[in-house]
Amino acid sequence: MNRTLYIAARDHIYTLDTDTANSEEIFFSKKLTWKSRQADVDTCRMKGKHKDECHNFIKVLLQQNDDTLFVCGTNAFNPSCRTYKMDTMELLGEEISGMARCPYDAKHSNIALFADGKLYSATVTDFLAIDAVIYRSLGDSPTLRTVKHDSKCLKEPYFVQAVNYGDFIYFFYREIAMEYNTMGKVVFPRVARVCKNDRGGSQRVLEKQWTSFLKTRLNCSIPGDSHFYFNILQAVTDVIHINGRDVVMATFSTPYNSIPGSAVCAYDMAEVANAFMGRFKEQKSPDSTWTPVPEDKVPKPRPGCCAGTSSLEKYKVSNEFPDDTLNFIKQHPLMDEAVPSIANRPWFLKTMVRYRLTRISVDNAAGPYRNHTVVFLGSEKGIILKFLAKMNSGFLNDSLFLEELNVYNPEKCSIDGVDDKRIVSMQIDNQGHSLFVAFTSCVVKVPLSRCERHGKCKKSCIASRDPYCGWVSEGACRQVVLDPKYVPTHSTIILSISCTVVIIQSVPCVIRESYHKGRDQLVPVTLLAIAVILAFAMGAIFSGILVYCVCDHRRRDIELSGRKNKDHVHDRRGSMNSVTKLTGLFETGAKDSRPEAILTPLMHNGRLTNGKILIKADQHHLDLAGMPTPESTPMQPRRKPSRGSREWERNQNLINACTKDLQTMGSPVIPTDLPLRASPGHIPSVVVLPLPQHQHQQAYHQSLSPGWLLAHCVLTRFTLANKSAKRKKRVIPHMKKRSVRMLGHFSRY
Repeated sequence: MNRTLYIAARDHIYTLDTDTANSEEIFFSKKLTWKSRQADVDTCRMKGKHKDECHNFIKVLLQQNDDTLFVCGTNAFNPSCRTYKMDTMELLGEEISGMARCPYDAKHSNIALFADGKLYSATVTDFLAIDAVIYRSLGDSPTLRTVKHDSKCLKEPYFVQAVNYGDFIYFFYREIAMEYNTMGKVVFPRVARVCKNDRGGSQRVLEKQWTSFLKTRLNCSIPGDSHFYFNILQAVTDVIHINGRDVVMATFSTPYNSIPGSAVCAYDMAEVANAFMGRFKEQKSPDSTWTPVPEDKVPKPRPGCCAGTSSLEKYKVSNEFPDDTLNFIKQHPLMDEAVPSIANRPWFLKTMVRYRLTRISVDNAAGPYRNHTVVFLGSEKGIILKFLAKMNSGFLNDSLFLEELNVYNPEKCSIDGVDDKRIVSMQIDNQGHSLFVAFTSCVVKVPLSRCERHGKCKKSCIASRDPYCGWVSEGACRQVVLDPKYVPTHSTIILSISCTVVIIQSVPCVIRESYHKGRDQLVPVTLLAIAVILAFAMGAIFSGILVYCVCDHRRRDIELSGRKNKDHVHDRRGSMNSVTKLTGLFETGAKDSRPEAILTPLMHNGRLTNGKILIKADQHHLDLAGMPTPESTPMQPRRKPSRGSREWERNQNLINACTKDLQTMGSPVIPTDLPLRASPGHIPSVVVLPLPQHQHQQAYHQSLSPGWLLAHCVLTRFTLANKSAKRKKRVIPHMKKRSVRMLGHFSRY
């Protein structure tokens, strides 16, 4: 307002001179402080609110007339309004109540505007935000509001924008759809309107209430067999004039519990007016569906029309309407047909991103001739998308992406390390060629164009197609600004048929690209299908080769591990044979014709496989020259102690302990340190010779007694160890199984 930017904040209002805000940091010129009184703060705390909520959040800041400002704040959950002088920020008049003009909580939505000296507002009127209202106050007209606590009029609305257009005030908002109440809480975008000359109903019906309130749905969807709707209305522009039409542009998004997606739809105000002249919708019973009302049941004059117009010259004011008309509009505020978007599809779509578009600002006088429309879209992540709105056959149904800007500055805008990147508001300053972006804790000034980023690259400058930029004779890409009063003449030469370049002779040596759409470069369907098939075939071949390589690598690993296992087993057997084989002793009868010189296989108890007992080693003469020496014995590979070896070591210690307790007895075998296991590959390192036949019985009886005595000793020690473990409340693991195996082993003696 008057080249001054007003910033509403908590307890303060800041003013900024846009002409002097050209440095890297912006400093406010004036500050108005309006804090809540201590009594209001104490009352707010008594109602259970946090101290951070009991402040005066400025929610309404409007220019009431040429030199006054109308300001409303939450005032610690007791809304109030004041009037200030614009140039000096001096208080004028008395403070008035802000009920129905300003919300109680800063989190609640609200909209307000002045039209013909009257304040039109939409917000909630109570502390609990139950009663939503569209309200008119101030001025010389009576105060009016919507029907109180009527879900057919408003049901949990979130107000977005109010527009003054023609004889009506239009309200854009989203609410829970009553017509889809059986499907749960389905949110629909709405547009409602009221007549500016509405003076309420009669004393019988709709007294001090709107007699012209109607609402309908906004349709922003992707067409198809099943339409995909964007139902969360986020922001709406004022009425802008594009290509001979009065339109509004709005941003929509998917629900917050859905996948992120955003769309921008444009609506012709003529189509909005036609939707309110269509059929009404009704619900005949609480359980029935909503159906259109037949035209023959609509009373005359038609509900929703403004009194005193050419079609209603008989009714000068709204309180003269018949009761049938007033009762009908009270029961049927919803229209049947939705407002279609231009070209019946979104102007812009943004999916596959992790943010939603929540703000929109439009410059419909961009370029040197002010004949282009540039749209700025703000997101909840501090990112701004810049587009050029292109016309095709008179419709706004195409867009050209220009650039993406990340305008959030964490060094200036973060509070205690917390970053709130959600864009609250955007305002274009055409004269200053800048865009002011407001966050919750800071305001950032962004230039409308960044022509210098193209440098001295002429091709990049022209190909950017930015209406703010052009190539000048100095060999640089610069911002092009013409005199606002300039009107193109015949001296302007446009070369756009072949080279798609515009040369503006009025500005020396400025080259720009035209926006005449050329022939679309479409790819043939056959070529596209062949490319897809080839890509699939190449992918299949590559996958087959990869699988073959992996399988072949695994097969080689398995074969290699098998060979290693076989070599390991062979080494074990070979090393054992090298130890147990005695040179000359294990030879056949070729060297020694005596049959006693042949070493026969042994059992673990010293018996032959045929039941004969071998003689002791000291009863036969051995050739010790054939015995292996330490130098000739190969080194055995060190093995990791396994669980079985640890068990054998415990058993062997127990056997050795019992052996010490036994008396010295003759044994038919020479004991060694190798385990007494009956594995197939085991050959004890014991030198035994056959006994004579007459000593067989005596040696057999002598061989039994030590084994049984040893087993008896082992069992006795195990019993004592088990009793000791029970007293200590612990269990010796695997002791029973071990004792049974030991008993079975000693039973062979």
